[in-house]
Amino acid sequence: MKWTSIIAIYALFWVLAAFLVMPFGVRTHDEMGVEKVPGQALSAPANFNPRRVALRATLLSAVMCGLYYANYVNRWITIEDLDIAPLLGI
Repeated sequence: MKWTSIIAIYALFWVLAAFLVMPFGVRTHDEMGVEKVPGQALSAPANFNPRRVALRATLLSAVMCGLYYANYVNRWITIEDLDIAPLLGI
């Protein structure tokens, strides 16, 4: 596999991981007991930290990309394993 492909796959995993980890640990103003700004949405986060999200996304995407690459090298799951046409009688 080319290194440019690995970078592209890692970037895709990073974006997916960022959206997966974004809601964890975030609390609203009501949950934290902090006063709201007038006109603010009730669900607006009071403690959103983009650095924490980026760090968690980086770690998770490194694990996911590592597993993807290990599967690519060792061929644990191949396209033939995912073929369900024979099971459906097609």
